[in-house]
Amino acid sequence: MRTGRDDGPVNDSGSVGDPEPVSFGYRDVPDDGRAARRWWDANADEYLDEHRDFLGDAGFRWGPEGLTEAEAGLLGDVAGRDVLEVGAGAAHCSRWLAGQGARAVATDYSAGMLAGAATLDAATGVVVPRLQADARALPFADGSFDVVFTSFGALPFVPDAVRVHREAARVLRPGGRWVFSVTHPLRWAFPDDPTSRGLTANRSYFDRRPYVETDAADRVLYAEYHRTVGDHVRDVVAAGLVLTDLVEPEWPEWNTQVWGGWGPERGRYLPGTAVFVTTRP
Repeated sequence: MRTGRDDGPVNDSGSVGDPEPVSFGYRDVPDDGRAARRWWDANADEYLDEHRDFLGDAGFRWGPEGLTEAEAGLLGDVAGRDVLEVGAGAAHCSRWLAGQGARAVATDYSAGMLAGAATLDAATGVVVPRLQADARALPFADGSFDVVFTSFGALPFVPDAVRVHREAARVLRPGGRWVFSVTHPLRWAFPDDPTSRGLTANRSYFDRRPYVETDAADRVLYAEYHRTVGDHVRDVVAAGLVLTDLVEPEWPEWNTQVWGGWGPERGRYLPGTAVFVTTRP
C-alpha cells in the first residue's frame, strides 16, 4: 500500500532508497516490473515499522480504511482450504488466515518484504510458508488453491496486470475465488493529498500513464499503474473469471490515521479503495 504519487515526491515511508529520484510525474516508461522489487527491497523495513500497529502482525485489512476480512468475509469460509496470497509483503493477512484454519501460502516479489515476514513469524509464533515469486509467473500447478487474493499487492506495480489475473485463474480450482484490492481508480484523477486540497480533480481519470520516479540517469526507481474500473473488469473477464462483487469501503469514524493520500478528511467524500471479488467458473 505504498501508492504515494503526485507531481512531487509523496512517500509514506519517508525514503525512496538509493539512488535518489530526481524526476517525478506521469509518463510512459520501459518498465517490466523489476523496479517494484528494487523499491520494496530498499524500503521494506521502514514501511513495515511505520504501519505495523495498524496492520497487526497477524491482521487482515483490505485497505487504509481499515476494513478487515473478519468483517467483510470476502474470501468465504477458509477453514481447511488451500489459500494463496500474492504480493503478500510480510504475510500479515496469511498469518491471520492460518489462525482461521486455512492452509495459507504467501508469495512476494521482494526479498526484503519476505525477510520482514520472518520477523513477524518470530513475534507471533505463526509461521506461514512463503517464497519469492512474481505474481505473473506463479510456481504452482494448475488448480492448486481454493482461494487466491492480494491486498494492495502486485497489481499496482506491474504494467501487465492481466497476467496476474490469468495466473490467479490458472492456479484456482473450479469455483475458487480471486479477490484483490487496489487504490480506487477514481482517486487517480485527484492530487495525492488526504486533506480537502485533494478533493479537486486535477488530471483526467482516463489518463493511464503510470506515475513514475526516475534517477539522474533516467532509470526507473518506482512505477505505479492506473487502470479504470472498466479496465479492471475487462482484465478479469479476459482471464476467464466472473466478477461477483465490487466493495468500496467507507471511511469509519474510529479511523483517525493518515496513510499517504488516505485519511479521514478526504475519506468522508471520496472512495480510496476498491475490492474486486471474482470466481473461476
